[in-house]
Amino acid sequence: MSAWIEPALTLPQGVHVVTTVRHGLGESASPFNEFNLGLRSGDEAAVVQRNRQALADALHLPSLPHWLNQVHGTDVHRFSAVADVDAAEQVADAAVTSVRGVVLSVLTADCLPVALVAKNGQEVAVAHAGWRGLVAGVLERSVEAMATAPDALVAWLGPAAGPCIYEVGEEVRDAFLVADAAASACFRETRPGHWRIDLYGIAKQRLNAIGVSEIYGGDRCTISESEAFFSHRRDARTGRMATLVWMDP
Repeated sequence: MSAWIEPALTLPQGVHVVTTVRHGLGESASPFNEFNLGLRSGDEAAVVQRNRQALADALHLPSLPHWLNQVHGTDVHRFSAVADVDAAEQVADAAVTSVRGVVLSVLTADCLPVALVAKNGQEVAVAHAGWRGLVAGVLERSVEAMATAPDALVAWLGPAAGPCIYEVGEEVRDAFLVADAAASACFRETRPGHWRIDLYGIAKQRLNAIGVSEIYGGDRCTISESEAFFSHRRDARTGRMATLVWMDP
């Protein structure tokens, strides 16, 4: 079994996007078994660091990934140099670079990872977009932070809580509808005060609205695909997958 999945699309030469799965590499014990990459998940830090090194080795990464301290916000950090192993993690929920060999990353376990790639292969970004981040505009902020025009970008929506099972309350639906009434099309009522939410659909709406029209992915569910993915909604105490984006040196 491979320890990661890749987008089913043709990327510019030398550009790579992967999302890890929960097996295939790693040594984390239950409930983080096996390939947990999140240091703040409750797993042993030394084990997570070994898992991270195993990922870098298996993918033959040009440098160590830049890991973020994610807070469900909208801050985007631009990285202009390879990762310093002793540097503190930047507090941000998205990252962008135009430097070849710099590896960007976000961690998820139901939230939506979104990779953004310039069609000319000169710039990449990745965002952590849970429902709070989507409402607040993390995708819009990520595109704004890029030097590439929106219509010159390709987006890939990685594994997230799927619309077939992800249920939210009235406060979540209201937050989206206040921001954009068109989001109502991405909710299906299941019982009084509760709706199934389509994070993928909302992300596509948001990206389309700012000029990003070439969008792929959005066909996996972290909650229902328990053998492949970690899910905080399903298991509460669990590990984290990583979505990595980089350009070859």
